[in-house]
Amino acid sequence: MRVLVACECSGTVREAFRARGHDAISCDIQDTDIPGPHIKGDVLEVLNDEWDMMIAHPPCTRLANSGVRWLHNPPKGRTLEEMWEELEEGCKFYSAIRNANIPKKCIENPIMHKYAKERIPNLGPRQIVQPWWFGEEAFKATGFELINLPKLKPTNKLVPPAKGTEEHVIWTRRIHNLPNNKMRAKLRSKTFQGIADAMAAQWG
Repeated sequence: MRVLVACECSGTVREAFRARGHDAISCDIQDTDIPGPHIKGDVLEVLNDEWDMMIAHPPCTRLANSGVRWLHNPPKGRTLEEMWEELEEGCKFYSAIRNANIPKKCIENPIMHKYAKERIPNLGPRQIVQPWWFGEEAFKATGFELINLPKLKPTNKLVPPAKGTEEHVIWTRRIHNLPNNKMRAKLRSKTFQGIADAMAAQWG
């Protein structure tokens, strides 16, 4: 299959599909972190290039319920107008990805606040997965809107450590205690290898 991995610069999902013989290409405004077929640029310009499947990770900063407070009380140095403009742009981008003429689509989809839902009609159900379902010792609930794709099945379900234990703290820190610098967002958004392998194995 021809697989477009939209908004990915890590190459993780792309390489998981390529390892199984698919013509997978990533696309992002940044360079790819590891060598491989990659389009540096606006993914909206390549949506109509006859893909069989798309795995997309659109930016969710303004759509996520976790950040809805900024629409009423903007962070220092920003204005309410800027926050709402970014919300509109984020919703338009998500909708363009979602409405692309590609038969099979998986779109990373956060828990959205009501303002985003109002601007993205007909949202489908979300599947929530955890890295530890796929052999990764970490907590990070991740939502996917699936279009013509089955839900991902766990491949190596671990037993999460009990709260209050040192191991639980380690699992939590893998994501939540990343350094607070310009690399934080990039590291947090990277798809776990176990999830990428499951996508390639089950959807490819």
